Amino acid sequence: MDEHEAGENSESLGTVVIAGAANLAIALAKLVAGLISSSASMLSEAAHSAADTVTEVLLFTAIRHGERPADRRHPLGHGRASYLWAIIAACFTLVVGAGFSLTHGWHTISHGEELGGVAVSYIVLVVSFAIESVSLWRGLSQLRTEAGRQQISARRLLSRTADTMLKAVVLEDIAALAGLVIAGLGLALSQITGSAVWDGVGSMAIGLLLLGVALTLIWTNASLLIGQAAPSGLEDEIRAVLVAQPEVEGVVDLVTVVMGPNQIMVAAKVDFLDETTGERLELASDRVERCLTDRFPAIKQVFLDPTPGRSAAQEA
Repeated sequence: MDEHEAGENSESLGTVVIAGAANLAIALAKLVAGLISSSASMLSEAAHSAADTVTEVLLFTAIRHGERPADRRHPLGHGRASYLWAIIAACFTLVVGAGFSLTHGWHTISHGEELGGVAVSYIVLVVSFAIESVSLWRGLSQLRTEAGRQQISARRLLSRTADTMLKAVVLEDIAALAGLVIAGLGLALSQITGSAVWDGVGSMAIGLLLLGVALTLIWTNASLLIGQAAPSGLEDEIRAVLVAQPEVEGVVDLVTVVMGPNQIMVAAKVDFLDETTGERLELASDRVERCLTDRFPAIKQVFLDPTPGRSAAQEA
């Protein structure tokens, strides 16, 4: 593992730990406030933060499992284990966070509720917003730093990054801030109108928000777990590096697969010059591989297949 990758993994781990600690403290505070005020929105937010806390624990597990080196049974490493654990984490958010919020919100709308002391709920919401903002700032800082390295926008990086831990933390923190605003509005409208419907609607809105985040993360991680190609821009750069080598006449076929966060496998059918045979071919292949891994630190495995170009194949 090179210094750049180790630094990125350390940043992701730190982001996850900070988010997890923040969510645990917030979940307990929201639970106490929800029990005191009997607010469906506050209890939904407590479930939201509890689900986020468990999610961070699972993401921590994902990072640790994904970092394990390759072995005889897993020659390409354990990087995809990160995506499996991330899917489990998203499913937990779907069932516990979204499920509880939707069902409890509907129960409140159908059967009503009697609000208790709501002052503590507003205090918890404000403090929680401040804490979640710090967690989101950490995630966005890491996102912007990495986007700067890749010379793309932070939004584009968020949509395409294979670092599922960073994506999960950022999306969940954004959902957390939105959920706090929704909970506050639902609680305030119920207090002003005297109708529990608004608090129930707030709870269901939080549930739908969590549902959207969970489904997005499940879809993203499922694609990566199945075997997703590297971004097309990166593939173009890899092809250009291959073609630029003096021993290479052309690239017949190029396949890339994301094997985990900051882990890419490259397989290419390369048309070497006709005079590149025997020992020269071995040396050329080794030099091309080193060139790729030096230029792109995320590339961990390179498989080159010397293949005649289409024109040569047709002549034969």
